[in-house]
Order: sequence, then C-alpha cells, then structure tokens
Amino acid sequence: MGSQGTILACVSPQVFAQTVIRPSLITIALWNPAAEQLLLGTAIHESERFQFRKQKNGPALGLFQMEPYTHNDVWTTYLRYRPTLASQVTSLLTNPRANKLQELEFNDKYAAAMARIKYARSNAPLPLVNNIPAMAMYWKQYYNTAEGKGTPKQFIDDWNVMMSK
Repeated sequence: MGSQGTILACVSPQVFAQTVIRPSLITIALWNPAAEQLLLGTAIHESERFQFRKQKNGPALGLFQMEPYTHNDVWTTYLRYRPTLASQVTSLLTNPRANKLQELEFNDKYAAAMARIKYARSNAPLPLVNNIPAMAMYWKQYYNTAEGKGTPKQFIDDWNVMMSK
C-alpha cells in the first residue's frame, strides 16, 4: 500500500471504527463511545477523508497524522511512567522490535492507540457522543493545537461528507 492515494475506499468509517479503533482502545483500556467517535473524526479529518498516510508537505504519519516528535514525546514523557499502558500499546505492534514510526504510518491499530493517548494526556473530559461540533473543538484544542492549520469547521465538514456515504 502506498503512502498516498485512496487508503480505505472500500471500508466505511463505521467499519473502520469497529475493526480498528474500538479493538485498539479496548486493548489499552481507554475505550468508550465518545473516544471511539473522537478518534474516528480525527482520522477522517487528519487523513483528508482516508486519503493520506503521510502528510503531503510535513512529517505527520498515519491516518491520524501524528508527528514523529509527538509520538516520541508520548513514549518519553507519558508511557515511560505507565508500564502497564506501555505494554498494552506495545502489544499492538506487529512485533516487539518493530520500527514504531513505520508502525505509526501503516499499523492503524497502533496509530489509533497513540492518538487516544495523546488525547488522554489532557485532563479535560471528552465531549458527549454525537456532539460533533464539540468533538471538533476538542480535536482543535488537544490534538491539532491553536498553531495548527486545521479548523473545527473543516473537521465537521469532513465528518459530514464521510458519514453521509
């Protein structure tokens, strides 16, 4: 599978949530319906509706478009101090010695777990299920950041396009 082009043309967002996001979050004991929906919206928007695994003009990787710096920071400053969670995340790798950045790009379950942990570092409660405007604002504040180019409106627009198919 190439790093650009249609990735999941034959998979619906609902199937992606059920077969990738939910099992990943259950494995790391951070699943709930709101988290699943937030991660689905994140993947839809960040990958430009499941089109890109690598940022066109930047370092971000995978359907959740996590930058290597952020990925490494999660391991260094968060997972390092949570050995049980780190072990659960490691269990999602294709093998224990796998290159984690390659996994971030091509192993969607690992990437989903890392995205969920990025959100979990915030103490803010998750938005309510089906409140997509609140999910978009949460994504902007805790995932994309104020400096990021993405907007809550784009997140909502991408969600609506994908969920109407």
